[in-house]
Amino acid sequence: MNEQSTSLSPEKGSPQPALRRSVPLWIQIIVWAGLLGLLTLVAFGLRRSQQGSLVIGDTLPNFSLSFFDGYQMQGQSQVNLSDFKGKVVVLNFWASWCKPCEQEAAFMESAWRYYKPGGQVVFVGADYVDTEPEARGYLKKFDISYPNGPDLGTKVSQLFRITGVPETYIIDQNGKLAFSEIGPFASEADIHTAIDGLIKK
Repeated sequence: MNEQSTSLSPEKGSPQPALRRSVPLWIQIIVWAGLLGLLTLVAFGLRRSQQGSLVIGDTLPNFSLSFFDGYQMQGQSQVNLSDFKGKVVVLNFWASWCKPCEQEAAFMESAWRYYKPGGQVVFVGADYVDTEPEARGYLKKFDISYPNGPDLGTKVSQLFRITGVPETYIIDQNGKLAFSEIGPFASEADIHTAIDGLIKK
């Protein structure tokens, strides 16, 4: 047998060095920019978590909330917290998929109807991470009549640093947090207790 036919040639048998291709500069810039953005978001999230919940007595920054059609406030489709200066604001975070929210829905509506004629107290509902059809179904089911709207982009719930729904925050006449209820109210009487001390000052 021919010896040349059984031996490997040096060129075919020896491993070839891998070709190194440089990554284009524009791709490197995109990757680093994305990484920097991710780190910024993580740092922002950590800072928010370290801040913890709002504390009674905190002055709240001004914020706005848009309303569902048919649930506006005196014909206004959007309001700011500053519009309520001099009034007590009951801000309730809820969602149609939230079973505990259903436990307090009737209490909230009944309390609203009690305080509405006096004009000193305003109830506002903020629908959290929901769809409008489902939210409207919930409002109709529980005969809710006070102003309600979606928390678009969860901007308002992030401001209050809520941990879930339902959560209710009562803001005094000067824009300061006066009371918070994490979870559903157990009775309408509890809602009255939280409000009455503020309007009798």
